Amino acid sequence: MLLVGIPALAGLSVLHGLVPPHPGPLVAIDALGADLGRTLLLGLIVSIPCVILAGPVFGTWISRRIDLPIPGTAGGPGGTGRAADDDGGTGPGRVAADLADPVEGEQRAAVATSSGTATPVRRPRLVAAIVTVLLPVGLMLLRAIGELVLDEDSAVRSVLDVAGTPVVALMAGVILAMFTLGTAVGFGRERISSIVGGSLPGIAGILLIVAAGGGFKQVLVDAGVGDLVGRAAEDLSINVLVLGWLVAVGIRLATGSATVATITAAGIVAPLAAEQSSSTVALLALAIGAGSLFFSHVNDAGFWLVKEYFGMTVGQTIKSWSVMETIISVVGLLGVLALSVVV
Repeated sequence: MLLVGIPALAGLSVLHGLVPPHPGPLVAIDALGADLGRTLLLGLIVSIPCVILAGPVFGTWISRRIDLPIPGTAGGPGGTGRAADDDGGTGPGRVAADLADPVEGEQRAAVATSSGTATPVRRPRLVAAIVTVLLPVGLMLLRAIGELVLDEDSAVRSVLDVAGTPVVALMAGVILAMFTLGTAVGFGRERISSIVGGSLPGIAGILLIVAAGGGFKQVLVDAGVGDLVGRAAEDLSINVLVLGWLVAVGIRLATGSATVATITAAGIVAPLAAEQSSSTVALLALAIGAGSLFFSHVNDAGFWLVKEYFGMTVGQTIKSWSVMETIISVVGLLGVLALSVVV
């Protein structure tokens, strides 16, 4: 389980803290006045070693020390699993049968759809799925490249500036998904509308977290905490990147939320960003994002989500998930410091 799960979780966590258009990095970029394209490019570079070390490398090591049953099998958190396969359900055996006979699988899916379930008639194409997922990031990367190589009065750059705006890029991804992952797999207009509308309650919690984090950040800023931290940094002669990381780490450990840590830390160290170069400000946003991932523990909702999904104990979750998050955070800081020497 962990051999597969840890690399997947590592990729998600890295994107969560280091790569726009996740809300945390976007808010940090805005608070610090960082360049979106530059931050995205540098964030992708930093993400590579983070994902490799915290994902396949650590996942291989920890999977040999924590043996977890696969959900849906005997003894697993999903139940016994065998009965579901025998009565035509959707257990591991049924999935294997569908893969062995795609035609039969599609016919079964069509029957399920006609009976009112949400199963698509056809499976989505791999290329179409990858293009849909990567479209928003691709548009923002094109915008970043345009800012570097095109003149400011260029018509192409103006188009890329609009298309690469996070809201526009994400909207383009949603619209494309309606076709590549909607009509292309057999969903009708009503089903697509239901899916899009049903996604709104899922982001309610994220909106509340971002709003609460922004409010908390503003209280600290208005109270003068940012200026206090800035003066303390001058007295201690701490590298601004390390300072941003440490502030985010402290808030992460105290509140448990990576998003709140990113938003609040960005507000606190924002006065220091005004004196830095554009590349340093971008790296500061990444350092804060890396610090916001440090050692997820029991006050983090993600900790309990991973624990329950994988059927682990608290101790096992700390040894796997919490350590993985810490590896990402530390490697991310080291990557940021390394880039600060060359950019």
